[in-house]
Amino acid sequence: MTRIPRGAAQFKWRRQRQQKSRRWPTLNLVALMDVFTILVFFFLVHSADGGSEAGNQLVELPESIAAQEPRDTLVVMITRDTILLQGEPVVAIDHVTASADGIKSLHVALQALLAEEAPADSGREVTIMGDRSVPFAVLNKVMLTCKRAGYGSISLAVLQRTPEAG
Repeated sequence: MTRIPRGAAQFKWRRQRQQKSRRWPTLNLVALMDVFTILVFFFLVHSADGGSEAGNQLVELPESIAAQEPRDTLVVMITRDTILLQGEPVVAIDHVTASADGIKSLHVALQALLAEEAPADSGREVTIMGDRSVPFAVLNKVMLTCKRAGYGSISLAVLQRTPEAG
């Protein structure tokens, strides 16, 4: 005859009770959602850091090690074939290279925008975005036209690079 150890039936009953009350593992999604929300906000905030001007596909900007961030001003864009003012075409590059002095249609468009703005000197800044393949003579004529139209503060848009890059 085999002898059942003392209390074995009690251990069997305890083991069955533990198996019935055992909890299945769960995943706490609240903490995971918090992490994803923080990541989304981080990417939204830092996605605007390059400026909207630098992401333009029409113009390939030259590089510079300038540390200043661009201000939100009036934008004159010089592509390979046209000159745009605030995204609207003003004149073709062929007409600019043929003219001897200034760009009349750009001057008229700049004067019209200046008349719409406040009469104070606060709105007389312009940023020129020129493709790196544009000749300096064309860039010089655009700068001269902006100066004659009353925009005394002229900035050139460039891509920022690190000083170690050469």
